[in-house]
Amino acid sequence: WGRCRTFTSTKPSHHSHNASFVVTMAAAIQMNMLSKAVVGNAAPHRRAACATPVRLAANHKAALGNTLALKQRRNTKVVQRSLKNDVFASAALIDGKAIAGDVRQEIAAEVEQIKAKTGKVPGLAVVLVGGRKDSETYVRSKKKACAEAGIESFGTDLPEDVTEEELLEVVRKYNADPSVHGILVQLPLPKHINEERILTEISYEKDVDGFHPLNMGYLAQRGRTPMYVACTPKGCIELLERANIPIAGKTAVVIGRSNIVGLPAALLLQNRDATVTVVHSRTPNTEEVVRSADIVVAAIGVAEFVKGEWIKPGAAVIDVGINAVEDASKKRGYRLVGDVDFEAAKEVAGAITPVPGGGGALTIA
Repeated sequence: WGRCRTFTSTKPSHHSHNASFVVTMAAAIQMNMLSKAVVGNAAPHRRAACATPVRLAANHKAALGNTLALKQRRNTKVVQRSLKNDVFASAALIDGKAIAGDVRQEIAAEVEQIKAKTGKVPGLAVVLVGGRKDSETYVRSKKKACAEAGIESFGTDLPEDVTEEELLEVVRKYNADPSVHGILVQLPLPKHINEERILTEISYEKDVDGFHPLNMGYLAQRGRTPMYVACTPKGCIELLERANIPIAGKTAVVIGRSNIVGLPAALLLQNRDATVTVVHSRTPNTEEVVRSADIVVAAIGVAEFVKGEWIKPGAAVIDVGINAVEDASKKRGYRLVGDVDFEAAKEVAGAITPVPGGGGALTIA
């Protein structure tokens, strides 16, 4: 990472390419396994203190001799480093893989506690329709993450030409199964199936994707708590909070307004007292709006859409995008990039997620 200086905590991290479903299943443990349907009087959810796995380098605003102190979230330990002789140009790198490893360890410990108290473990059912290679890979990753965390996994694979009623019957079966605490229907679905009808059929108490209208509605209302929140937006918040980046009182811009990432990300930031603006395809002054942000969440699905000069000096940048661009120098013939021009943005931002290894790493954990 060029001139970036790496500061690591004393807590060991286990890096893995599978990482944000564990956050989702944390909700499963807290909101479902510990509910009256499974445990009744189980102990409340407790999250282990986590060392902050962030690679730090001073941005261009840092003064000579400044001391960087990152207080560990829910931990009294402080990691300090002094900057001497030089001010580094590159931003802090938020290591999503390391954060994901910590999350997985925490959830595995919680699952063990639940098993010791109740004799039961959380169960996740994943329904896959068709043979899309990317979907198959993603489902395998989820099942692997479940196994690592001690979560029981169930699965149903259906052919591309399955009828809507047949798919609904599978969902209803898992809704009624007391050993299944979370249901995930892998998207996208074939065009002949009404996606909205399928997602609405999933019990909101088992809707680990957070797409059910009730869960989305609760997320949008002050004072209400959804059973589940979409995993990628939840991962964005985990990255910010575990990197000790303040959210309350800050200006945040979310680029993209999808139900899967953009909208819930904006609501989560607003619920943490950020002033939020959502940029979309009809926004006339995107560059101007982005440049005002203390926090940028890019989730538009366009390779390197956000330019370095758009970034406010010292801003935190969470890049959700994963895009393949042609690169003859690579063995695969392509390389993965985010929605942000990383090389340019890291010279301006205060903290930034790399791609790969940033926001995507939290999507499965």
